[in-house]
Amino acid sequence: MITRLNSPDYDRWAAQVHRTGGCRQPIHLRGKVEHYDQATGRLLHRYTTRTEPDGVLRLPCKTRRASRCPSCAEVYRADTYHLIRAGLIGGKGVPETVTAHPTLFVTLTAPSFGPVHARREQNGKALPCHPRRDAATCPHGHTLSCTTKHAPDDPRLGEPLCPDCYDYTGSVLFNALAPLLWKRFADSLRRHLAKAGGLPLKDLRHHLTVSFAKVAEYQRRGAVHFHAVIRLDGPGGPTAPPPPWATTDTLTDAVHHAARVVSALVPAHEGQPARLFKWGTQLDTRPITLTGDLTEQAVAGYIAKYATKAAECVGTLDRRVNPLDNLDAYNLRDHARRLITECLRLGAIEALADLRLTQWAHMLGFRGHFSTRSRHYGPTLGDLRAAREHHARTDDITTGRLPLFDEDTVLVISEWQYAGKGHSAGDLLLTAALTGTPLPGGRP
Repeated sequence: MITRLNSPDYDRWAAQVHRTGGCRQPIHLRGKVEHYDQATGRLLHRYTTRTEPDGVLRLPCKTRRASRCPSCAEVYRADTYHLIRAGLIGGKGVPETVTAHPTLFVTLTAPSFGPVHARREQNGKALPCHPRRDAATCPHGHTLSCTTKHAPDDPRLGEPLCPDCYDYTGSVLFNALAPLLWKRFADSLRRHLAKAGGLPLKDLRHHLTVSFAKVAEYQRRGAVHFHAVIRLDGPGGPTAPPPPWATTDTLTDAVHHAARVVSALVPAHEGQPARLFKWGTQLDTRPITLTGDLTEQAVAGYIAKYATKAAECVGTLDRRVNPLDNLDAYNLRDHARRLITECLRLGAIEALADLRLTQWAHMLGFRGHFSTRSRHYGPTLGDLRAAREHHARTDDITTGRLPLFDEDTVLVISEWQYAGKGHSAGDLLLTAALTGTPLPGGRP
């Protein structure tokens, strides 16, 4: 750290750190880019990393995982927030008339796989976890009752009352099938809406478009559930209103019907019978309004928050697990270790190979996208990144760091090589001090 502070190119290094937003694991590139006039062959501009600190250009890693890089995850969270909000009140290419379209905030949950410790509240007052006056004793000797009023940070939250009775197999398989259940839910939703409008399914797109944005959230018990914004538009997207029969009540009925009827089947394996999985009984559907408790800001903030998280709340890892790894060497909760172990066990069964449970054991079986949007919901992350790139280029031209020329008449030649990633220990300390980003482990 002292060597970096005393180096003659410290100011340039600090400028690179600021331009990456304080990225904890920046990508290092080595190379050059040259701009030539196609008509004359004259060199207009050249950038090379030879004069940069350590001979590399540092770029942000752009991960969405807050556990890996808080600064890049914050950019992803903010982008997601603005995308979700634009789809609710307009902006960024979405007309403001979208506020009149029927829109619901829907939560689809997982079924129960056994009682777990939970924090329960009523009118802001904590309630006992699982009070049972005549609680039964399970075959493993555990009383299936808990009278503790758990604090929000109680490490027992999400842990089974009896780990040996808990259905770890069912939890893992449900996570693996959650993306399929969502797809079938969306298909059933469209079929029910077409029936409500007296239309064949093939003609629905000529009258109505179902737009959505969803995010997956891990519960403390390790099962995923989905939060989704579902909006009804006219044909082609939010620029046209939906037909008069497509009301909020119609959408609510369709959501309840689809969540109740869809299912996914796991084939029989190793003497175990086939299992049918469905959504849990706790289904929440609430209209989104511009006033009240469930405003567009609250919904956008809620979805954006979970877009940067994974299974960290369960106590698992944020990287893939090798089947040969010794799980006892990691700081894992016993509940998370059992879920990962079950993924590895089921992943070795040939009949379940398509679920890829071994590859996604660190995600407790879930292999779907955490944050997804339909085509017509609104702008995309790519649109925001392109706008940010255009702004940066305009700023470079305005400040004289890049010459102004017609891109159609310029030949661009680039040569780049990957040269590593991350910071040294000393550079990481300086980066945290310069940008205010936390160090690994949460240290300020």
